[in-house]
Amino acid sequence: MQRRHFITGAAALGAALVLPLARAENLPSGPVKIVVGFPAGGGTDVLARLLGQKLGVMWGIPVIVENRAGAAGIIAAEQVARQPGDGNTLLMAHVNSHGIAPGLQPKLGYSAERDFSPIALVGKTPTLLIGGAAQPAKTLPDLVALCRAQPGKIIFGSAGSGSAQHLALEIFKARANIDVLHVPYKGSAPLMNDLLGGHVQYCFEGMTTATPLIQSGKVIALAQTLQQRSRSQPNVPTVAEQGYPGFEASIWFGVVGPAKMPDAMVQRMNQDIDRVLAMADVQEKLAQVGAEDGGGSVQRFADFMRDEQRKYAKTIQDAKIVAEG
Repeated sequence: MQRRHFITGAAALGAALVLPLARAENLPSGPVKIVVGFPAGGGTDVLARLLGQKLGVMWGIPVIVENRAGAAGIIAAEQVARQPGDGNTLLMAHVNSHGIAPGLQPKLGYSAERDFSPIALVGKTPTLLIGGAAQPAKTLPDLVALCRAQPGKIIFGSAGSGSAQHLALEIFKARANIDVLHVPYKGSAPLMNDLLGGHVQYCFEGMTTATPLIQSGKVIALAQTLQQRSRSQPNVPTVAEQGYPGFEASIWFGVVGPAKMPDAMVQRMNQDIDRVLAMADVQEKLAQVGAEDGGGSVQRFADFMRDEQRKYAKTIQDAKIVAEG
């Protein structure tokens, strides 16, 4: 009896020793760095830091965020693409770097498909189609009718040529078969000034910038660009439900690593990120920035990015959009 207890105890001890070893083999060997291609304090940065803090506790190793802002996330992506696939350096990929740039930048310093390992979709946020409070068209059907009655005369601004907001406009123009006058700005702040001043009539804009203006009554919201209404904007109808089924032009972000990461490590990270996204305090932070529909399998994220790249490449080609600078 004692010998049997000893064997059983030894087997249990062996299993206990093997389990942490197996778990460690599916994690990076040292501190993990999540690179963010935007300044500290923005929505992408805030979520990366929250994710890093939660994963650091789970993994028992430091997970830090490094900001390498510039070129709408492209500089950060180029840096991570050159790192070894050991999982020690990850990237919070963005629609700009991994959706739009592959079709917009002919001399991009990386391949969004070949140079990265997709890990997990963190979230999507809609862009909002907004107009000045004094503008005549208050609904999407009325705006389409107005644009058709005055082709090339209704002024739409954007945060920049080739920006996510500009591409949302171009996709909508193609679907609605309308012609408008596009005026690109160098960022959202000057665009909002001219929208409020009446120099620009309408635009697609990110939720973080648009929401306070909508709440204050300074602008009106005609539509949002996810296929389902965002929980953060439940009273704003989608483009899809107003006669354009399947329409989506989201601002999204997700975690990727350099190419050739071990599959077991990728799967482990994917599952742990899913666990983090389900936490109540993380859900609250996601809701604050209007991000939803994150999580799911590695393959889901890989397929989503590939579809986004194809969609934007076609839009850029059809609209003859060229990169600024």
